[in-house]
Amino acid sequence: MPVQMTIRIILFVVAALLLGAHFLRGGNLLLVAFCAGSPLLFLFRSRWSLIALQILAYCGTGVWTVTAFRLIEARELSGRPWTIAAVILGAVALITLLAGLLLNSRSTKERYPRKS
Repeated sequence: MPVQMTIRIILFVVAALLLGAHFLRGGNLLLVAFCAGSPLLFLFRSRWSLIALQILAYCGTGVWTVTAFRLIEARELSGRPWTIAAVILGAVALITLLAGLLLNSRSTKERYPRKS
């Protein structure tokens, strides 16, 4: 497996585990299991699995963005500082977005053909 593909997979796994940790903090064990198991889709060398992984990454980006805005709002209302938390959540959202975008490369699509 080429180094570039390994990096793409590792980045996605990190993003999925971070998202799973977010759901674990909220007590949603079903979504924790879904996030933890989603990297197994890399084992299916088919385009549908690649698309499913991209959708998960983009939905994860949305979850992090909404969470950041809610956190900012709650901290502003309580008069607490919010900048560092917003930067951290923004960085995690960008990592998750990057994980999805990197799965859209030509080399990745070649490894995951349309028909299997």
